[in-house]
Amino acid sequence: MFLSKVWIGWLSAKDPYQLHRALWQLFPDRPTDERDFLFRVEEQQRGKGAMALLLSAEQPQSASVAEVIASKPMPQNIAAGARLRFRLRANPVKAIKDSKRLDKNGEAKSIRVPLIHEEEQLKWLLRKFAGVAELETARVWQEPALFFRKQDMGGKIQPVCFEGVLTVLDNQALFELLRQGIGPAKAMGCGLLSLAAA
Repeated sequence: MFLSKVWIGWLSAKDPYQLHRALWQLFPDRPTDERDFLFRVEEQQRGKGAMALLLSAEQPQSASVAEVIASKPMPQNIAAGARLRFRLRANPVKAIKDSKRLDKNGEAKSIRVPLIHEEEQLKWLLRKFAGVAELETARVWQEPALFFRKQDMGGKIQPVCFEGVLTVLDNQALFELLRQGIGPAKAMGCGLLSLAAA
């Protein structure tokens, strides 16, 4: 896996869906592949562009809409018992049945709704780390809603940023979390877990 810093021009950076499409261009000749990268916008300058952190299976290559500023292989030697600082932008949600929306069998469809209370958000985070890492501390930062357009439809997600300190319980499971990401809305810049020495 590679960890990279990427600059995305404003035309693509101003909409989360377009930003995701711009990042795809860093991996040429893969139009039918499934996404195997995660990203998180670290800084956005209105009218100029955005700086994003990118975790990918392949090393990215600069493209016309996005420039790779730095890229390095991600260390693979985190040991069980290691104490690390973490940061995660996520979209904590729960599934509920919506009786107004029915599937083809006439049953209520399951829909995702955001968890809006900090206590619920922290419980969600604990469930995601269960058996993988023990949380020593965790803070929640509420972030602005992300509005996006995909084809002719609009959408909105409500991300939050978690920061804190954890102790690794299962390093293989931790690498799987790093690789897969945590929670939904990964195409909108959620799910990337970053780690540093505590």
